[in-house]
Amino acid sequence: MSETTVHGARVYRSESAERRIRGWCEDRLSEYPDLRSLPEIPTSLGPTRAFRFNGGRGAPVVVLSGTNFNSALSASPASDMSEERDVVLVDLPGQPGLSCGVRPKGHRARAYGAWFDEVLPTLVDRPAIVLGHSLGAAVALAGTPSALVKGLVLVGPAGLTHAATSPELMRVALPWMVGPRDDKSSRLLNLMSGPDFRHPVHPFAGWMTMVGRECRTSLAPGPLSTEALLAWQGHNVAVVTGEDDTFFPPSRLHAPARRFLDTELCVLPGAGHLAPYEFPEEVRELVTHADGRGDGIAQDEAAAP
Repeated sequence: MSETTVHGARVYRSESAERRIRGWCEDRLSEYPDLRSLPEIPTSLGPTRAFRFNGGRGAPVVVLSGTNFNSALSASPASDMSEERDVVLVDLPGQPGLSCGVRPKGHRARAYGAWFDEVLPTLVDRPAIVLGHSLGAAVALAGTPSALVKGLVLVGPAGLTHAATSPELMRVALPWMVGPRDDKSSRLLNLMSGPDFRHPVHPFAGWMTMVGRECRTSLAPGPLSTEALLAWQGHNVAVVTGEDDTFFPPSRLHAPARRFLDTELCVLPGAGHLAPYEFPEEVRELVTHADGRGDGIAQDEAAAP
């Protein structure tokens, strides 16, 4: 399905803006010689791009990035997991990256959930751990539990509650939106980061400046329906957030994690909203733990000769 057949708001401000974003992503991904580009996947939300690190014998992990992030940015921390397992990176349609540059129209959460159900069987042929960050976590939760989902690891997850806002956030976000520059991008990213990961020029500043100039950014999604969340109750779901997450702090996630998913929140000390990029080793351990306690283990053992 081409982008012209997908209805909704366009991510990019112009065709040249789209070329610049896509070119940056392709250049960044080319820095990883072990990363293989998978064939483009036609979906209900338009063409979807995915990439794979071949790895160890553990359950594969499928990585869904957050708002304004993508495979090109997630490849570095995700590559650390390939010693234990295959790692599949997916660019979300409707976000800056290499998938379709049109956002879902209408009920966005439902559209993303249907897209995830559609695309997962094309990415893995055995039960996988789904690692979702922020928006990516909401997309995973909007999907349907299936035999291909061995577990969910949701970091700084949208979908369980509304994102927190504050006057400080408005003071740094609005100038970035109106006139993006690296100094403004750094102030926004530093607010999203843990205390030890704040820099005068943040490592992602150049990317966020490009996104501010070339793209129409989107807000964090609101809470998913109770029905969608309760469908995951009793499954292997880990909910994780940074101690200093400005959007989804522990105080906002403890109750919905228990109520909807019947799980206790895991808090990463010193981490902000960008926890997967700040503490990749800790996130890797969470994926390993989810693999070890996954629903599919008993089934695998029962099927063994």
